Amino acid sequence: MCHDYPPAERGHRCESGVAEQRAGNIHAREGISEEQFIDMRTTRDAGLAMPTLILPSIQINIRAGAMSPPESNGVSYLKIPMNAL
Repeated sequence: MCHDYPPAERGHRCESGVAEQRAGNIHAREGISEEQFIDMRTTRDAGLAMPTLILPSIQINIRAGAMSPPESNGVSYLKIPMNAL
């Protein structure tokens, strides 16, 4: 859970059981070997663009969900590099 990128025929979900995942998770279902998983993810990930919200997400996740320290005006900001990546 936590990152649900559903196919077009299904909406977002916030719950799932272990048995359901073992039966139908395309990445880690029952019967997928470690080698198969690595090959499938390496191939898939090579064709994906950087996620749209990766930079703000990293800034929050790296602080375990806490916002960055406020600046002199009392406001916390997400900072996005303009000439990198």
